[in-house]
Amino acid sequence: MDKIPLTLQGYESLSDELKQLKSQERPNIIKAIAEAREHGDLSENAEYHAAREKQSFIEGRIKELEGIISLAEVIDPKKLSGSIKFAATVTILDEDTEEERTFQIVGEPEADIEKNKLNVKSPLARALIGKDTGDSVEVKSPGGTKNYEIISINYEV
Repeated sequence: MDKIPLTLQGYESLSDELKQLKSQERPNIIKAIAEAREHGDLSENAEYHAAREKQSFIEGRIKELEGIISLAEVIDPKKLSGSIKFAATVTILDEDTEEERTFQIVGEPEADIEKNKLNVKSPLARALIGKDTGDSVEVKSPGGTKNYEIISINYEV
């Protein structure tokens, strides 16, 4: 199976979520199920069914996180420099709107566009990888073709 690239920050975030689920969420939901069972008839017990559904979600998320963590390849951006690679923080200028945006290129499990964490497999990240400051890139997306100029590349966390 392929390794999953993650930044150290992303790896720690997923590990913390896993610890939280195992040490707090799982015991709490087991207790909630036990309390709901005490209310009697399970067929019409909404609290019981809600707790079982939440337990199913928690157990699924635990399995997902364990799988990601077991395949994780942690990449430390402080050890990198030069052209754009995984874990780079890149500031780009939209050549049409003159709007500047800054993104960090991260692994799929830690990608969150609202936090400016760009999935390494996204069209924009793929266009940026291998480029240098001052280069222009053309990105084809469902919304049309966009042109960006690379303003800066940073490997600090």
